Amino acid sequence: MKKNLFLLVFAGLLLTCNQSLSAQETPAINKMFYTELGGPGGIMSMNFDSRFNPQKKTGFGYRIGAGFLIREFEIDNYATRTVYTIPVGLNCILGSPNVSSAFEVGAGATFLTRKASYYNYDVQKSGNIIGYLTFMYRLAPVNGGFSLRVGFTPIIGTAGDLFPMGAISFGYAF
Repeated sequence: MKKNLFLLVFAGLLLTCNQSLSAQETPAINKMFYTELGGPGGIMSMNFDSRFNPQKKTGFGYRIGAGFLIREFEIDNYATRTVYTIPVGLNCILGSPNVSSAFEVGAGATFLTRKASYYNYDVQKSGNIIGYLTFMYRLAPVNGGFSLRVGFTPIIGTAGDLFPMGAISFGYAF
């Protein structure tokens, strides 16, 4: 009886260790490529987002992108001047790694290719960099696929004033 109990416990431990090792070998779905409307990239931006730890879907990570906004619009001759943007930032995904829904909190800076007025934030006096925060609901399937982000992304002026802004993103998690 003791021998059978010992073999049963030993077999259970082997199965548990095997499952733990196989779970660690498969990298988590923690990268995302998405198009964002609004937000720190301007009118529209394309972004890449990833976690620092390749084994986790949640936790600390980064984003980098490229976007644009319109600087001026003249009605008579329909001239526009496009300002290109480069949003970069750090973020943290909060939630369970086995669930597709999560909450994203982050902060960063957007670099502008030229000075421009951006949602009542006049960078003519302060340079080509603006700050931002992100508070986003994030839907990314556990096994990868179509992803969605929606939330609040206020712009931070150099004087510390906040300009409210929202964003919605569609992309692919892999």
